[in-house]
Amino acid sequence: MNKKRKILIILEILIIFFIIILVVINKANIFSKKATKLQSVAGITVVPTMNDTITADSSWCGTFQLVWNDMKNEIVKKDIIFNPQLDMVKNLNEEDFNETMLSEDYYYKIYGLKSLALKEQIEKGVKEKFNQTSDILNNFNWSESELDNPNNPYVRRYFLYTMLYRKFEFIKEFDKLDNGKFGNKYNDVQYFGIDKNTKDSIGNQIEVLYYNSRDDFAIIINTNTGDEVIFCKSPKGNNFNEIYENMNNEAKKYTGSKSFKSVDEFKAPNLKFNEKREYTELADKEFKTADPVYDIAKIEKAIQIIKFSLDEAGGEIKSEVAIDLIESVSAGSGSKPKKEDKPRYFYVDDTFAIFLREKSKTKPYFAGRIDNITKFQ
Repeated sequence: MNKKRKILIILEILIIFFIIILVVINKANIFSKKATKLQSVAGITVVPTMNDTITADSSWCGTFQLVWNDMKNEIVKKDIIFNPQLDMVKNLNEEDFNETMLSEDYYYKIYGLKSLALKEQIEKGVKEKFNQTSDILNNFNWSESELDNPNNPYVRRYFLYTMLYRKFEFIKEFDKLDNGKFGNKYNDVQYFGIDKNTKDSIGNQIEVLYYNSRDDFAIIINTNTGDEVIFCKSPKGNNFNEIYENMNNEAKKYTGSKSFKSVDEFKAPNLKFNEKREYTELADKEFKTADPVYDIAKIEKAIQIIKFSLDEAGGEIKSEVAIDLIESVSAGSGSKPKKEDKPRYFYVDDTFAIFLREKSKTKPYFAGRIDNITKFQ
């Protein structure tokens, strides 16, 4: 074989080698994109508490906090401490939102030892209460090996679940307005609201919190269910709690008219999004419990979804959370559980921000910050 032929063979081998590398890299990128998509389907960040830092296009619903409270107070019976500790876990341990801040009509909540009977009870419960089905239960493993096994005295498996569901209508339907711009970047955005051709009575369902300028205001829209839809343009704050408190402080010092006048106009974009977040940063990290025997626990999987829509007629929100929790006996545990000792457990049935709040409550149950409107329509 001459020298020229050898060089050609070596070049062919190198080309094949580089092609294989490119294919492997491309597959890795695909899997990476899939993982990112699970966290944020439309590029909207879901945060577990109103104290978690947000930047742009974010949403929160109190469902994750409700499930966390049950896990912390009823099963683990102490603060959840990871090593190293996570900021979101610190915020969750503070219980900034709890079930006293929401009427029982708004949510369905249950926890217990993981079993197919519990899964069936959840499915029946949300159907009877809200006429809804779960979008997340089948994301968890319900095979025989993943259920609680009473014959294994060293491990207990719990499943915690919450659904929040509300559908509301405005007292009077707003007008559909012409499509228009949103900020300086986005065109052909769908709007509803009030213009000079709208009946004056439609504005009676609007309360003005404050109006400093067309770029700095907040209003409440009342609904037929007692839910309040709050719009806050040019929100100020690094998290939803700061935005909400700054908005309320601004409203307290506002001395102008808080009535929506016949000459006033209002428009808001239609909103629709469906976000799913799996909290992979919480999974497979051991933490201590207060139980003298089952003294170690870990979250196997935690998932939250938020679906929200709003138009001229009203809106709808559905949020689900579930946590798959394992408790076990550590190697250093001084005692062994007795097989007949069963744990006690309880069945308890341009940028703007938007909040949903029950009229009789001071804390919202949903919050959103919208920067890129194309993610919400």
